[in-house]
Amino acid sequence: MRETILVVGHGSRDEEGNVEVEEFCQYWQGKHPDWRIEVCWIEHARVLPDAGLNRAANNSDRVIILPLILNAAGHVKMELPEYVQQARLRFPQVQFLLGRHLGVDERILKLLRMRIHGAMVGLDMPDPKNTGILLLGRGSSDMAANGEVAKMARWIFETTRHDLVDYAFSGITDPRLETMVARQVAVGAMQIIVVPYYLFTGRLIKRIQKQVERLTRQYPQMAFALAGYLGINDRVVEVLESRLAEVREQSVSMMECDGCRFREMAREHEADHHRGCKPGAS
Repeated sequence: MRETILVVGHGSRDEEGNVEVEEFCQYWQGKHPDWRIEVCWIEHARVLPDAGLNRAANNSDRVIILPLILNAAGHVKMELPEYVQQARLRFPQVQFLLGRHLGVDERILKLLRMRIHGAMVGLDMPDPKNTGILLLGRGSSDMAANGEVAKMARWIFETTRHDLVDYAFSGITDPRLETMVARQVAVGAMQIIVVPYYLFTGRLIKRIQKQVERLTRQYPQMAFALAGYLGINDRVVEVLESRLAEVREQSVSMMECDGCRFREMAREHEADHHRGCKPGAS
């Protein structure tokens, strides 16, 4: 069977972030030179899902779509299954299977702990009991996606010696970074490590760097450290290969929202909602 793996990144307005996704796929391809791996992005990139699916379907019997995304919000639950469904109509002779996103995984946890340890070294290894950890996610209107960030923060608390482990979001939802920094300072944190829960660089990572610089000026009595984002590494590859193995073993889509009737109902509800909105209405 001629199989193509289509890796789907989120997409960034900062081209550096999209380049890192490509470099990740090249790194993964290097481990499996006999595999065919293609890449596209959901938004803000030159190869979007329709074009990526068309390319992957060419000379393939089966296409396995893997979201290279940490937390599944609307892009993964609503938009990506719709793109896949349209591809099935365009290429009825090709089997399209949609895998799960990376999600909350112990290998990602280990990677985050490595990033925290690196930041602790940069702070000359202070007492973890009074060193606050702030896990900073992208933020979404999807409660489940935000809940995955909260779950990972809890896992960090359970597996480290840090007494102060909180989470915050870069946008869309609360709490925000500045609010949680103020809260940790108030309860006695002596230093704070901001941990970006992001795979690759982009505009938001650069914004976080500026935010930490500003917080350092705002709280001169505090020491701040910014941990590295996850990046290109074997831990992420291992999780992605687990998602691939799930699809191969079952020969069915593993993403619950692929073909889900509730996704169709939600899309119809959203359309009705927009039709009912009037300019200036709240």
